[in-house]
Amino acid sequence: MAREEISHTGKIVDIDPQFTTVEIVSEAACASCHAAGLCGISEYKTKAVQVPTSATVLYEPGEEVDVVLKASMGHKAVWLAYVLPLVILLGGILLALKLGAGELLAALAAVGAVCLYYLGIYLLRDKLRDEYIFTIRKKL
Repeated sequence: MAREEISHTGKIVDIDPQFTTVEIVSEAACASCHAAGLCGISEYKTKAVQVPTSATVLYEPGEEVDVVLKASMGHKAVWLAYVLPLVILLGGILLALKLGAGELLAALAAVGAVCLYYLGIYLLRDKLRDEYIFTIRKKL
């Protein structure tokens, strides 16, 4: 049975009429290890997510909530951030080599193509932001 949504626990840090800001703490897999404090490898990162403020459900700063995103949007994000750039990188190298470029030039051309791809993603960030809508729900 496939998951239909991806959720993370977070804490509300700010509420305004347009957006509610939720802070999510993500931790490396080793962070839950009992020796994590001794080895120094474990790491925590906090991410702030802005969610449209709901007029029907009241939340308060400091309240723990679940931040939810459709699984299909998560899969699309993986494709945009990892799979397509890898295809562009490999395709760029192979195409440049096929056209007779040396290995160094082929590698530089492929990295340049990936940079252009990420520049395009950056320029389309507002459109992408509108597609990836997070919701929050009260913790059960």
